[in-house]
Amino acid sequence: MRDAYIVTSVRTPGCRRAKGAFKDTRPEDLLSYVLTAAMEKTENLEKKDVDDVMIGCAFPEAEQGLNIGRIVTQIAGFPAEVSGATVNRFCSSGLEAIALTALRVMAGWSDVAIAGGIESMTFVPMVGNIVRPHPEYTKKHPDMYSSMGITAENVATRYGISREEQDEFACNSHKKAAEAREKKLFTEIVPTPATKHVQQKDGTYKKETSLIDADDGIRTDSTVEGLAKLRPVFRAGGSVTAGNSSQMTDGAAISIIMSEEKVRELGVKPIAKFKYYTTIGCKPDEMGVGPRYAIPKLLKLAGMDIKDIDLFEINEAFASQALYSARELGVDMDKVNIHGGAIALGHPLGCTGAKLCATLLANMKERGVKYGVEAMCIGGGMGAAALLEMCE
Repeated sequence: MRDAYIVTSVRTPGCRRAKGAFKDTRPEDLLSYVLTAAMEKTENLEKKDVDDVMIGCAFPEAEQGLNIGRIVTQIAGFPAEVSGATVNRFCSSGLEAIALTALRVMAGWSDVAIAGGIESMTFVPMVGNIVRPHPEYTKKHPDMYSSMGITAENVATRYGISREEQDEFACNSHKKAAEAREKKLFTEIVPTPATKHVQQKDGTYKKETSLIDADDGIRTDSTVEGLAKLRPVFRAGGSVTAGNSSQMTDGAAISIIMSEEKVRELGVKPIAKFKYYTTIGCKPDEMGVGPRYAIPKLLKLAGMDIKDIDLFEINEAFASQALYSARELGVDMDKVNIHGGAIALGHPLGCTGAKLCATLLANMKERGVKYGVEAMCIGGGMGAAALLEMCE
């Protein structure tokens, strides 16, 4: 099989659901803007050269429904011949889109294809607008429909992750993110227009835009003592709070993937090779442990050891599950989420896998390292992981 090269990988800032800068910005606008920005950053590439655009979305309905992967190509001005699709694997949807696109290039079916992710948690609420679990199955297996917060509580209880440890982990996420933002280390971010509807004196509303260049959920004043005062929100007497859980966020991310032949033809300098990807199932009521099983499966595929990996991006859906997964694997915590994670930067569901790809590549370039792994837990009881190798 051929190699698949990531030549561009960018993201919008992540902005808080309903309160952040993107609360009035439609998901199609976020996605089409970052898609256009990715194209502009890729030398000598024309829109007609792209074969397909695949977009991950966890809740593909309403404003981000009707196959947004196709719709966005037209909004962004691609020729009608450029096809598009939407893929859903909940929290790893964006990474799934990248993996499927990379496979397409590896198989020789495409020379240039685009993958990414989108989620506006403001426009489309968590679990979507209408939830209808299977009535008979639910009676015997209610765990399949467990609240994500309850699964995080289960992980903390079953595997001995204390409230204090979770709060410390969360505080460190904010501190690392704040420092990285201050030092302008989030080089993967594309400043993105945000829409705002401003009421006028006559009672009408005017649509205004401003450029957003940073994640707006980072709490620079976060302390362990302050986090300790927050009440648990999912279980009485529990340990999972709003402070040690990921933020619900709006955002989009895009990666452009090419074959070696196309890279040479266009004279493009690739960033990394997309090497391996895998998924695995786990108990639905402790879905957060997914990375603990997905990463070993990935490394076995690659014939590598945990010590061979230079950097990790393990999605911080909740502090309890991220901590548990890293500890069980024996990962050096100095290699994990070096500029903070979803607790500080947000978890825009279907976008997250694509977002973490862009972040991981930026961090690998900053540190001058060769191998990086991104992984996440997935609703319904799964884990996903991918291996990236930086180019010389």
